[in-house]
Amino acid sequence: MFPWPGYRPTEVATELAGVCLHPLPLCGRRRLQELKMDIEKAKKIVREAYGKLAEGQECCCGDSSCGTDTTDFARSIGYTDEELQVIPDEANLALSCGNPTAFADLGSGEVVLDLGSGAGFDCFLAAAKVGSDGHVIGVDMTPEMVRKARINAKKHRIDNVEFRLGEIENIPVADNSVDVIVSNCVINLSADKPKVFREIYRVLKPGGRIAVSDIALLKELPAKTRESIEAYVGCVGGASTVDALQKTIEAAGLQNVKISIKGTSACIGFDTKDPVGRAILDSFDKSESLDDYVASVLIEGFK
Repeated sequence: MFPWPGYRPTEVATELAGVCLHPLPLCGRRRLQELKMDIEKAKKIVREAYGKLAEGQECCCGDSSCGTDTTDFARSIGYTDEELQVIPDEANLALSCGNPTAFADLGSGEVVLDLGSGAGFDCFLAAAKVGSDGHVIGVDMTPEMVRKARINAKKHRIDNVEFRLGEIENIPVADNSVDVIVSNCVINLSADKPKVFREIYRVLKPGGRIAVSDIALLKELPAKTRESIEAYVGCVGGASTVDALQKTIEAAGLQNVKISIKGTSACIGFDTKDPVGRAILDSFDKSESLDDYVASVLIEGFK
Protein backbone atom coordinates (compact mmCIF):
# COMPACT_ATOMS: atom_id res chain seq x y z
CA MET A 1 0.00 0.00 0.00
CA PHE A 2 2.84 2.39 0.86
CA PRO A 3 6.04 2.70 -1.23
CA TRP A 4 8.38 2.21 1.74
CA PRO A 5 7.78 -0.11 4.72
CA GLY A 6 6.93 1.92 7.80
CA TYR A 7 6.11 5.07 5.82
CA ARG A 8 2.76 6.58 6.69
CA PRO A 9 0.89 9.72 5.65
CA THR A 10 0.76 12.74 7.95
CA GLU A 11 -0.79 11.92 11.30
CA VAL A 12 -1.48 13.89 14.45
CA ALA A 13 -0.59 12.15 17.70
CA THR A 14 -3.74 10.93 19.42
CA GLU A 15 -2.22 11.58 22.83
CA LEU A 16 -3.01 15.26 22.25
CA ALA A 17 -6.59 14.34 23.05
CA GLY A 18 -5.49 13.70 26.62
CA VAL A 19 -7.10 10.83 28.47
CA CYS A 20 -10.37 11.08 26.54
CA LEU A 21 -11.60 7.87 24.96
CA HIS A 22 -12.54 7.65 21.29
CA PRO A 23 -14.77 8.84 19.80
CA LEU A 24 -13.32 12.16 20.88
CA PRO A 25 -15.60 14.68 22.54
CA LEU A 26 -16.38 17.72 20.44
CA CYS A 27 -13.73 19.88 22.16
CA GLY A 28 -11.07 17.24 21.47
CA ARG A 29 -11.99 16.96 17.82
CA ARG A 30 -11.88 20.73 17.44
CA ARG A 31 -8.43 20.88 19.06
CA LEU A 32 -7.07 18.23 16.71
CA GLN A 33 -8.63 19.96 13.72
CA GLU A 34 -7.06 23.27 14.76
CA LEU A 35 -3.68 21.59 15.22
CA LYS A 36 -3.88 19.97 11.81
CA MET A 37 -4.73 23.32 10.20
CA ASP A 38 -1.87 25.09 12.02
CA ILE A 39 0.68 22.46 10.99
CA GLU A 40 -0.48 22.46 7.38
CA LYS A 41 -0.46 26.27 7.29
CA ALA A 42 3.09 26.32 8.63
CA LYS A 43 4.26 23.75 6.08
CA LYS A 44 2.65 25.71 3.26
CA ILE A 45 4.32 28.99 4.23
CA VAL A 46 7.76 27.40 4.71
CA ARG A 47 7.41 25.44 1.46
CA GLU A 48 6.54 28.57 -0.50
CA ALA A 49 9.33 30.61 1.08
CA TYR A 50 12.04 28.06 0.31
CA GLY A 51 10.59 27.41 -3.12
CA LYS A 52 11.32 31.04 -3.91
CA LEU A 53 14.87 30.62 -2.61
CA ALA A 54 15.37 27.62 -4.90
CA GLU A 55 14.23 29.63 -7.90
CA GLY A 56 16.41 32.60 -6.99
CA GLN A 57 13.47 34.91 -6.30
CA GLU A 58 14.78 35.63 -2.81
CA CYS A 59 18.28 35.65 -1.40
CA CYS A 60 19.17 33.88 1.81
CA CYS A 61 21.48 34.34 4.75
CA GLY A 62 24.95 34.69 3.33
CA ASP A 63 23.81 34.78 -0.29
CA SER A 64 26.00 36.88 -2.55
CA SER A 65 23.07 39.09 -3.45
CA CYS A 66 22.73 39.86 0.27
CA GLY A 67 26.33 41.00 0.43
CA THR A 68 28.20 37.80 1.29
CA ASP A 69 29.75 35.27 -1.08
CA THR A 70 28.26 31.79 -0.63
CA THR A 71 31.70 30.14 -0.71
CA ASP A 72 33.02 32.45 1.98
CA PHE A 73 29.91 31.75 4.03
CA ALA A 74 30.46 28.00 3.73
CA ARG A 75 34.07 28.36 4.83
CA SER A 76 32.95 30.41 7.83
CA ILE A 77 30.79 27.56 9.15
CA GLY A 78 33.35 24.81 8.77
CA TYR A 79 33.61 23.63 5.16
CA THR A 80 37.11 23.21 3.78
CA ASP A 81 38.21 24.23 0.30
CA GLU A 82 38.78 20.55 -0.49
CA GLU A 83 35.18 19.75 0.44
CA LEU A 84 33.77 22.68 -1.49
CA GLN A 85 35.55 21.52 -4.64
CA VAL A 86 33.33 18.40 -4.82
CA ILE A 87 30.08 20.33 -4.29
CA PRO A 88 28.47 21.99 -7.33
CA ASP A 89 28.34 25.75 -6.90
CA GLU A 90 24.66 25.71 -7.80
CA ALA A 91 23.93 23.59 -4.72
CA ASN A 92 25.30 26.18 -2.29
CA LEU A 93 22.39 28.41 -1.30
CA ALA A 94 23.98 29.44 2.03
CA LEU A 95 21.16 27.88 4.04
CA SER A 96 23.46 26.06 6.46
CA CYS A 97 24.54 26.66 10.06
CA GLY A 98 27.33 24.09 10.30
CA ASN A 99 29.01 21.18 8.55
CA PRO A 100 27.35 17.98 9.84
CA THR A 101 29.27 15.71 7.48
CA ALA A 102 32.51 16.73 9.22
CA PHE A 103 31.24 15.04 12.39
CA ALA A 104 29.37 12.11 10.83
CA ASP A 105 32.53 10.03 10.24
CA LEU A 106 31.17 8.81 6.92
CA GLY A 107 32.71 5.65 5.55
CA SER A 108 32.86 3.93 2.18
CA GLY A 109 29.71 2.02 1.29
CA GLU A 110 27.42 3.63 3.86
CA VAL A 111 23.83 4.73 3.25
CA VAL A 112 23.33 8.38 4.21
CA LEU A 113 20.08 10.31 4.56
CA ASP A 114 19.97 14.12 4.48
CA LEU A 115 16.81 15.65 5.94
CA GLY A 116 15.90 18.92 4.28
CA SER A 117 18.44 18.43 1.53
CA GLY A 118 17.68 21.62 -0.38
CA ALA A 119 19.62 21.88 -3.63
CA GLY A 120 21.86 18.96 -2.60
CA PHE A 121 24.73 20.75 -0.86
CA ASP A 122 25.50 18.21 1.89
CA CYS A 123 24.28 15.28 -0.20
CA PHE A 124 26.95 15.83 -2.83
CA LEU A 125 29.65 16.08 -0.18
CA ALA A 126 28.38 12.90 1.48
CA ALA A 127 28.26 11.15 -1.90
CA ALA A 128 31.97 11.83 -2.37
CA LYS A 129 32.76 10.49 1.10
CA VAL A 130 30.80 7.22 0.85
CA GLY A 131 32.08 6.48 -2.66
CA SER A 132 30.50 4.52 -5.49
CA ASP A 133 29.58 1.64 -3.16
CA GLY A 134 27.62 3.99 -0.92
CA HIS A 135 24.31 5.72 -1.45
CA VAL A 136 22.90 9.10 -0.41
CA ILE A 137 19.22 10.01 -0.15
CA GLY A 138 18.10 13.61 0.09
CA VAL A 139 14.58 14.40 1.30
CA ASP A 140 12.98 17.83 0.95
CA MET A 141 9.35 18.96 1.04
CA THR A 142 9.87 21.74 -1.51
CA PRO A 143 9.32 20.61 -5.12
CA GLU A 144 11.52 23.41 -6.46
CA MET A 145 14.42 22.32 -4.25
CA VAL A 146 14.09 18.67 -5.25
CA ARG A 147 13.97 19.63 -8.91
CA LYS A 148 17.06 21.83 -8.55
CA ALA A 149 18.97 19.09 -6.72
CA ARG A 150 18.13 16.50 -9.38
CA ILE A 151 19.29 18.87 -12.12
CA ASN A 152 22.55 19.44 -10.23
CA ALA A 153 23.13 15.70 -9.84
CA LYS A 154 22.48 15.00 -13.52
CA LYS A 155 24.56 17.93 -14.73
CA HIS A 156 27.58 16.90 -12.65
CA ARG A 157 27.07 13.13 -13.19
CA ILE A 158 26.81 12.25 -9.51
CA ASP A 159 25.20 8.83 -9.68
CA ASN A 160 25.19 7.61 -6.07
CA VAL A 161 22.67 10.18 -4.86
CA GLU A 162 18.90 10.49 -5.22
CA PHE A 163 16.39 13.11 -4.13
CA ARG A 164 12.89 12.36 -2.85
CA LEU A 165 10.02 14.74 -2.28
CA GLY A 166 8.72 14.29 1.25
CA GLU A 167 8.35 15.68 4.74
CA ILE A 168 10.82 15.09 7.54
CA GLU A 169 7.87 14.28 9.80
CA ASN A 170 6.98 11.43 7.42
CA ILE A 171 10.26 10.34 5.88
CA PRO A 172 9.81 8.41 2.58
CA VAL A 173 12.45 5.85 3.53
CA ALA A 174 12.15 2.22 4.70
CA ASP A 175 12.55 1.10 8.31
CA ASN A 176 16.06 0.23 9.51
CA SER A 177 17.68 1.14 6.19
CA VAL A 178 20.04 4.07 6.86
CA ASP A 179 23.51 4.11 8.44
CA VAL A 180 23.79 7.85 9.02
CA ILE A 181 21.38 10.79 9.09
CA VAL A 182 22.59 14.35 8.61
CA SER A 183 20.60 17.56 8.54
CA ASN A 184 21.57 21.20 8.34
CA CYS A 185 19.49 24.02 9.84
CA VAL A 186 16.19 22.34 8.98
CA ILE A 187 14.67 20.54 11.97
CA ASN A 188 14.15 23.86 13.75
CA LEU A 189 11.53 24.63 11.07
CA SER A 190 9.39 21.62 11.93
CA ALA A 191 6.13 22.14 13.79
CA ASP A 192 6.35 18.57 15.14
CA LYS A 193 9.90 17.87 16.27
CA PRO A 194 8.97 14.79 18.35
CA LYS A 195 7.60 13.19 15.17
CA VAL A 196 10.76 14.08 13.28
CA PHE A 197 12.99 12.28 15.78
CA ARG A 198 10.64 9.27 15.98
CA GLU A 199 10.95 9.03 12.21
CA ILE A 200 14.72 9.35 12.47
CA TYR A 201 14.76 6.45 14.90
CA ARG A 202 12.52 4.38 12.61
CA VAL A 203 14.67 4.65 9.49
CA LEU A 204 18.07 4.25 11.17
CA LYS A 205 19.66 0.82 11.21
CA PRO A 206 20.45 -0.57 14.67
CA GLY A 207 23.71 1.12 15.64
CA GLY A 208 23.05 3.93 13.17
CA ARG A 209 23.94 7.50 14.07
CA ILE A 210 22.97 11.12 13.54
CA ALA A 211 25.00 14.28 13.01
CA VAL A 212 22.75 17.32 12.84
CA SER A 213 23.73 20.98 12.60
CA ASP A 214 20.90 23.21 13.72
CA ILE A 215 19.94 26.19 15.82
CA ALA A 216 18.64 26.00 19.38
CA LEU A 217 17.57 28.42 22.07
CA LEU A 218 19.70 29.10 25.11
CA LYS A 219 16.57 30.46 26.77
CA GLU A 220 13.00 31.14 25.75
CA LEU A 221 12.51 33.97 23.29
CA PRO A 222 10.66 37.10 24.41
CA ALA A 223 6.89 36.87 23.97
CA LYS A 224 6.82 39.44 21.18
CA THR A 225 9.48 37.49 19.29
CA ARG A 226 7.52 34.25 19.56
CA GLU A 227 4.42 36.08 18.37
CA SER A 228 6.31 37.50 15.40
CA ILE A 229 7.50 34.07 14.36
CA GLU A 230 4.01 32.63 14.69
CA ALA A 231 2.59 35.49 12.63
CA TYR A 232 5.10 34.73 9.88
CA VAL A 233 5.14 30.95 9.75
CA GLY A 234 1.96 29.83 11.52
CA CYS A 235 2.79 27.39 14.30
CA VAL A 236 6.45 26.97 13.35
CA GLY A 237 7.98 28.29 16.56
CA GLY A 238 11.52 28.03 15.26
CA ALA A 239 14.12 26.46 17.48
CA SER A 240 13.58 24.60 20.77
CA THR A 241 15.62 25.22 23.88
CA VAL A 242 18.68 23.00 24.23
CA ASP A 243 17.16 21.20 27.23
CA ALA A 244 13.83 20.61 25.52
CA LEU A 245 15.58 19.37 22.39
CA GLN A 246 17.66 16.88 24.40
CA LYS A 247 14.50 15.47 26.04
CA THR A 248 12.69 15.24 22.71
CA ILE A 249 15.52 13.29 21.07
CA GLU A 250 15.93 10.89 24.00
CA ALA A 251 12.17 10.32 24.16
CA ALA A 252 12.31 9.14 20.54
CA GLY A 253 14.66 6.34 21.61
CA LEU A 254 18.05 7.65 20.54
CA GLN A 255 20.93 7.02 22.94
CA ASN A 256 24.14 8.77 23.91
CA VAL A 257 22.61 12.04 22.77
CA LYS A 258 25.03 14.95 22.85
CA ILE A 259 24.21 18.56 21.98
CA SER A 260 27.28 20.76 21.59
CA ILE A 261 27.00 24.52 21.33
CA LYS A 262 29.16 25.66 18.43
CA GLY A 263 28.72 29.40 18.77
CA THR A 264 26.24 32.06 17.81
CA SER A 265 23.71 31.18 15.19
CA ALA A 266 25.44 31.23 11.81
CA CYS A 267 22.01 30.72 10.25
CA ILE A 268 20.99 34.25 11.08
CA GLY A 269 23.31 36.94 9.83
CA PHE A 270 22.30 40.56 10.29
CA ASP A 271 21.47 40.80 6.57
CA THR A 272 19.61 37.50 6.32
CA LYS A 273 16.47 36.99 4.28
CA ASP A 274 16.04 33.46 5.55
CA PRO A 275 12.32 33.33 6.47
CA VAL A 276 12.55 32.30 10.13
CA GLY A 277 15.77 34.22 10.75
CA ARG A 278 14.41 37.43 9.31
CA ALA A 279 11.27 37.17 11.43
CA ILE A 280 13.35 36.71 14.57
CA LEU A 281 15.64 39.65 13.89
CA ASP A 282 12.84 42.01 12.96
CA SER A 283 11.02 41.27 16.20
CA PHE A 284 13.89 42.31 18.50
CA ASP A 285 14.37 45.79 19.90
CA LYS A 286 17.65 47.46 18.94
CA SER A 287 18.89 46.99 22.50
CA GLU A 288 18.33 43.21 22.41
CA SER A 289 20.95 40.74 21.21
CA LEU A 290 20.08 37.59 19.31
CA ASP A 291 23.25 35.98 20.64
CA ASP A 292 21.74 35.96 24.13
CA TYR A 293 19.01 33.62 22.91
CA VAL A 294 20.06 31.61 19.87
CA ALA A 295 23.05 29.33 19.27
CA SER A 296 24.32 27.04 16.54
CA VAL A 297 24.49 23.45 17.80
CA LEU A 298 25.71 20.02 16.76
CA ILE A 299 23.43 17.13 17.69
CA GLU A 300 24.83 13.60 17.86
CA GLY A 301 23.22 10.33 18.88
CA PHE A 302 22.85 6.63 18.15
CA LYS A 303 20.14 4.02 17.70
